[in-house]
Amino acid sequence: MYFITISEMLGTKGREIAAKVAGKLNYSYFGEDELLKAAGEMGFLPDVQKLDEKNPPLFEKFFTEKPRIYLDRLQAVIYEVAKKGDAVFFGRGSQLLLHSFDCAFHVLITGSLEKRVERISEEKHLGKEMAEKIVHQSDRDKRGFFRFAFDKDWLNSQIYDLLLNTDKLSIDSAVKMIIDAAKSEEIKACGIDSVKSLGKLSLQRKIEAAFLEAGMMNPNLFIDVEDIDSVRLWGLVTSQEEKEAVEKIVKRIQGVKTVSNELTLMRASMGGI
Repeated sequence: MYFITISEMLGTKGREIAAKVAGKLNYSYFGEDELLKAAGEMGFLPDVQKLDEKNPPLFEKFFTEKPRIYLDRLQAVIYEVAKKGDAVFFGRGSQLLLHSFDCAFHVLITGSLEKRVERISEEKHLGKEMAEKIVHQSDRDKRGFFRFAFDKDWLNSQIYDLLLNTDKLSIDSAVKMIIDAAKSEEIKACGIDSVKSLGKLSLQRKIEAAFLEAGMMNPNLFIDVEDIDSVRLWGLVTSQEEKEAVEKIVKRIQGVKTVSNELTLMRASMGGI
């Protein structure tokens, strides 16, 4: 299986290019609507809807765990749908979430500010001043999202395998270049081990979100996702009730079949360490 991730600077026709690449290759396409549908099937729709490609509000970012919960669930959705095979992902941080897989090819669609503003002005029937504000706001939102989610600059060229400037390229020309590059011998197909890794990553994010939501902030609690449906809990807890509560949270998560609870009760004398 193969993955192509396509990210765009607003006003560069990236969305149209991504959809057309998927159609030409007969790959599944995952843009915003498709990921929201998958989130709904996993029971995560309300959380994923709240996390757009922008920096979370200041209060939520620093005083609540909500943005981290939303982010974990968005990432769980992307990993889960990626398990299904050949796919094109449009935005949502997929270029970083799938970066470690040799079968993933990452594309950034860019363009000059002048051309991007011109396109947004035409598409939305807006004056140049308003179109320029929209373009700048989109760039700021994406920069903030990537800083919050990954501590990365989303325009760092090293993240991507191919950068295309569509000031002069047509959609069809860009699509052809992406497909030709993605089919190169250097892009190796993912095997069964990669499918298993994606499943384990998805489950890990689900568990992290569930613990954050439940207020389980124990720094001595550790989770090993040993298989796509098996979890090992280990470390220290303060009571038998906490040990049982942790196991109960994990068992409620969709996809979990086996939980090995190796949590140990913390001795009272360790409290002052």
